[in-house]
Amino acid sequence: MGQPVVHFEIGCRDKGKTKEFFSSLFDWTITEMGPASMIETSSSMGIQGHISSLGHEPHYYTIFYVQVDDLQTYLTKAESLGGKTLVPPVALPTGSFAWIADPEGNTVGLWQPKA
Repeated sequence: MGQPVVHFEIGCRDKGKTKEFFSSLFDWTITEMGPASMIETSSSMGIQGHISSLGHEPHYYTIFYVQVDDLQTYLTKAESLGGKTLVPPVALPTGSFAWIADPEGNTVGLWQPKA
């Protein structure tokens, strides 16, 4: 069995406008939590996500996160397969994340929950 997709993120310049669009379009509940707006998709089948306004490039993006047991192992593996690390591991209170690019340039997030 493969590694699960566990989260998604939508990047924007204007969080208020973006929150209004997605909450109106999909009936998502969106609440502020620190610098992010957390998205509750209200589905037992769906994954949860958040909206971010980074204040720098990239402003507009969508990304999904794959859960892994060791970020560095997967960063090294991605690079050995022709990918590259875009964002090295960043620690958060609930775990750590990193961003990679596949050989075609698609961005994918890696998520390692705190043990």
